[in-house]
Amino acid sequence: MTQLLSIYLYDNELSGPIPSSIVNCTNLEELYLNDNRLVGSLPEHLDKLVHLVYLDVSNNRLEGSIPFGSGNCKYLDNLILSYNHFNGGLPQGLGHCSNLTVLAATSSGLSGPIPASLGQLTKLEKLYLNDNNFSGKIPPELGECQALLELLLPENQLEGEIPSELGSLSQLQNLSLYSNNLSGEIPLSIWKIQSLQNLLVYRNNLTGELPLEMTELEQLRNISLFENQFTGVIPQGLGINSSLTLLDFTNNNFSGPVPPNLCFGKQLNKLMLGYNHLEGGIPSQLGKCSTLTRVILKKNNLSGAIPDFVKNTNPIFLDLSENGFRGKIPPSLANLGNVTSIDLSMNKLSGFIPPELANLVNLQSLDLSYNSLDGLLPTQLSNCQRLLKLDVSHNLLSGSIPSTFGSFRELTILSLNENDLSGGIPTSLFELKKLSVLQLGGNALGGDISSAIATASRETLRSFNLSSNRLAGELPAELGKFTFLEELDIADNNLSGTLRVLDGMRSLIFVNVSHNLFSGPVPANLMKFLNSTPSSFSGNLGLCVHWNPEEGSNCPENSTLRPCNLQSNNGRHLSGPATALIAVGVLLFTISLFLVIAYMLQWRKNSGKEVAIFAQEGASSLLNKVLEATQNLNDKYVIGRGAHGIVYKAILGPGKAYAVKKLVSVGIKDGRTSMVREIQTIGKVRHRNLVKLEDFWLRKDYGLILYNYMENGSLHDILHETNPPVTLEWRVRYRIAIGTAQGLSYLHFDCDPAIVHRDIKPMNILLDSDLEPHISDFGIAKLLDQSAAISPSNTLQGTVGYMAPETAFAAGKSKESDVYSYGVVLLELITRKKALDPSLYGGTDIVSWARSVWAEAQEIEKIVDPSILDEFIDSNIMEQVIEVLSLALRCTEKEVSKRPTMREVVKQLTRSSSSIRSKY
Repeated sequence: MTQLLSIYLYDNELSGPIPSSIVNCTNLEELYLNDNRLVGSLPEHLDKLVHLVYLDVSNNRLEGSIPFGSGNCKYLDNLILSYNHFNGGLPQGLGHCSNLTVLAATSSGLSGPIPASLGQLTKLEKLYLNDNNFSGKIPPELGECQALLELLLPENQLEGEIPSELGSLSQLQNLSLYSNNLSGEIPLSIWKIQSLQNLLVYRNNLTGELPLEMTELEQLRNISLFENQFTGVIPQGLGINSSLTLLDFTNNNFSGPVPPNLCFGKQLNKLMLGYNHLEGGIPSQLGKCSTLTRVILKKNNLSGAIPDFVKNTNPIFLDLSENGFRGKIPPSLANLGNVTSIDLSMNKLSGFIPPELANLVNLQSLDLSYNSLDGLLPTQLSNCQRLLKLDVSHNLLSGSIPSTFGSFRELTILSLNENDLSGGIPTSLFELKKLSVLQLGGNALGGDISSAIATASRETLRSFNLSSNRLAGELPAELGKFTFLEELDIADNNLSGTLRVLDGMRSLIFVNVSHNLFSGPVPANLMKFLNSTPSSFSGNLGLCVHWNPEEGSNCPENSTLRPCNLQSNNGRHLSGPATALIAVGVLLFTISLFLVIAYMLQWRKNSGKEVAIFAQEGASSLLNKVLEATQNLNDKYVIGRGAHGIVYKAILGPGKAYAVKKLVSVGIKDGRTSMVREIQTIGKVRHRNLVKLEDFWLRKDYGLILYNYMENGSLHDILHETNPPVTLEWRVRYRIAIGTAQGLSYLHFDCDPAIVHRDIKPMNILLDSDLEPHISDFGIAKLLDQSAAISPSNTLQGTVGYMAPETAFAAGKSKESDVYSYGVVLLELITRKKALDPSLYGGTDIVSWARSVWAEAQEIEKIVDPSILDEFIDSNIMEQVIEVLSLALRCTEKEVSKRPTMREVVKQLTRSSSSIRSKY
C-alpha cells in the first residue's frame, strides 16, 4: 500500500467512515472520495500524507474538524471539501499549504472567522467559501493572494466593510460577496481591477455612490447590486467601454436618469433597475437594443413617452409599471415578436389600445391596468392565443365586451373591472376552458346573469366579480354548478330572489352579496361569512337567518339580519289570552334556563378532570389574555384567512407574539372527550420543523389554537403575496423543501400513531426569522373531520389544487395524499406560481402544467421562477433544480404506488448524489 499513488472512488454508493489506515499510504498523491455517502470525521492524521496533491471529499456527510494544521501539505494543489457537515472553522495551518491553487469548502457547515493565514497562499487561484456560517470581517490579507482569479464568499454572516486591499488582486475576474451583512462603500480600488468581469454584492447593507472609474472596466459583464442602499446617480458613461450582459440595481436608492449607453456593446440581456428613484425618460437607445430578454424598470419616477422598439426576436419580459409614463402605447411594441410579458400598469398612459398588439402571438401576460386608456377593446386581441392574463382594469374603456374574447384557448385571468363597459355579459366568456379569474365589476353592464354560464369554465373558475354593475333578475341555478369557486362578489347590483343556488358551493372562502334585493334565508354554508364579514350581506332588507334556540342553533354574533321566524304584528294589539300565553311561556323559559344552568354547573364539576382543557384556571387565564390582546378577536388583528378559520396576531408582552387560529367549524358541541384527547396528542408532538402547539380551547361554537407567531408569515405569503416580492435564492428554497420534508416524514414514521396532515400547502408552512420552515395545522384536519362526522356536510377535505386525485372527493386521507400535496409545494418553490395560478400555460393546475411543459421540451428555463435564472450561471445549481423538479413530478404521480414515501423524499434531498454537483 505504501506504493499506491492514486485512489479514485468517487461517485459510488460508499458509506461508513473513511478508514484511518488510509494514512499508511504514505506516497499517495491523489485521493478522490467525492460523491458518496461517507460519514464520520476525516482521519485524524490525514495531514501525514505529505505527498498528497489532490484531495476531494465533497458531496458526502462528513463531520468533525479539518485536520490540516501541521503544515505538512506543501505539495497540496487542490483541496475540495464542499457539501459536507464539518464543525468549527478552517485551520490556520492551511496557510502553510504553499502550492494550493484551489480551496473549495462550499456549503460545508464551517463557522468562525476566515483565517488571515490564507493570505500566504500566493498561488491560490480559486477560493470558494460560499454558503457557510463564517462571521467577522473579510481578512484584508486576502489581498496578498496575487494569483486569485475567483473569490467567492457569499451566503455567510460576514460583516464590516469590504477591505480596500482586495483591489490589489490584479487578476481577479469574479468577486461574489452577496448575501452577507457587509456595510460601507465598495472601495474605489475594487473598481480599478481591470480584469474584473463579474461583481455580485447584492443583498448586503452597502451604501455610497458608484464612481466614474467603473465605466472604464472593459471586461465588466455582470454587475448585481440589488437590495442594498446605494444612492446617487448611476454614472452616465456606463456601458461605453464594456460589453455589459447583466445589470441589476433593483431595490436601492439610485436617482437621476437611466444611463443612455448601457447597450452600447450590443450584448445586454437583462436590465433590472426597478424599485429606485430614477427620473427622466427611457433612453431611445434602449428601444434599439435587440439583445434584451428582460427589462424591469418598475416603481421609479420615470416619465415621458415609452420609446419605439426595434425588432427583437428574443422571448423578452418587459415591466415598466408604477411610473409616470404619458402618451400613447407605441404600436412598435409589436416588433417584440416573441415577447412573453408586457406590464405597463399604474402609469398615465392614454389613447387607444393598439390593435397591433394582436400580432404578439407568444404573449402570455398583458397588464395595462390603472391608466387612462379609452376607446373600445380591440377584438383582434383574441389572436393572442397564448395569452394567460389580460388585465385592462381601472381605465376609461367603453363599449361592449367583444364576444371574440371567448376564443382565448389559454386565458386564465380576465380583468376588465373599473371601466365604463356596457351591454350584457357575453356568454362566450364562459366557454374559456381554463378561466380562473373573471373580474367584471365596476362597469355599466346590464341585463341578467345568463343561465348559459355553467359551461366549460364551471370547473376552473375560482374568482368571479360582477359587483357595481346594473345587473338585474335572479341568480341562475347554473351558478351553483361552479363547485370550485372560491370568491364570489355580486354586490351593488339590482339582483333579486333568494340565495338558494349558493347553498351547494362548499369551496367559497369569500362572498359578497350586499346591496341588492335578495330575500329569504342565508344558506347554511354562508353562515360562517355572516360572522366574519357581516357587511357582505348588508343592504338586502329581505334577507334573514334561521334561528331556532330549541334546536341549539345560535344567532350570528355580528349579524344585523332578522331571524326568519320573527313575525311582525303589523301594528295590531295583542288580545288578553295572547298576552297570558306569552307570560306563561316566559315563565317556563325562565325555569328551563335555571335548570340548564344548574345542570351545566354540575356537569363541569364532574368532568373537570377529564376535560382539563375547559378549566377556568390555568389555560383559561391565558385565554383571557389572548382575548384581551385581540379585543375579543377583532378583525383588525386578522393576519390570515382560510377555508377553516381565521388567524389573529396576539401580543401578550415584550417578545411574546402568538398566532391564534379560530376554527369556525369546531366547538364543544361537536364532540368532547375524544376531541380533547386528539388535541392533547397533537400538543405532544415535537420536531424542529413542526409548529409547537402552545394551547387550545374549545368554546361553544368554535375552537382556538395558540402557537408561536412566525416573523415571516407563511410560505404562501413569501412566494405570492409580499410586495415587492422577496428575493428567494435557490439555496433558501431548497432548505425550505428539506425542512418541510423532514417534518412530514416525522409525522408519518416517527409518531405513534402516525399523523396524516391532510392539508399540506404553503399557507400551512410557516417561516421563522431564518426562513426555517415549520408545518402548522398537523392533526387539525383530522379534528375537523371529527367535527364533520358529527355535523355532516359535503365540504371538500383539503384544499383544491393540493388534493391527490384519488382523494379529492373522498373522506379518507393517506400518507400518499400528503406526498402528493408536498409535490405541489415543491413545484411552487421551483416556479413561484400558485397551485391554481391563473398564469399557467398549458394546464389549469401547476401539476399538469409542469408535467406537460417538461415532457414537451425538458427545458427547465420554461418552468423555473425567472428570478433564479441568474443562478444558472452555475450549471450545478441548474442540475439540482432539475433533480427537485423530477422529485416533484414523482410525488404527484396519479398512481399512488409510484409516489415515494416522505422518508424516501428526505433521503433523496439530503443524500450526496442529490446535492449540487460540482467538481469543487
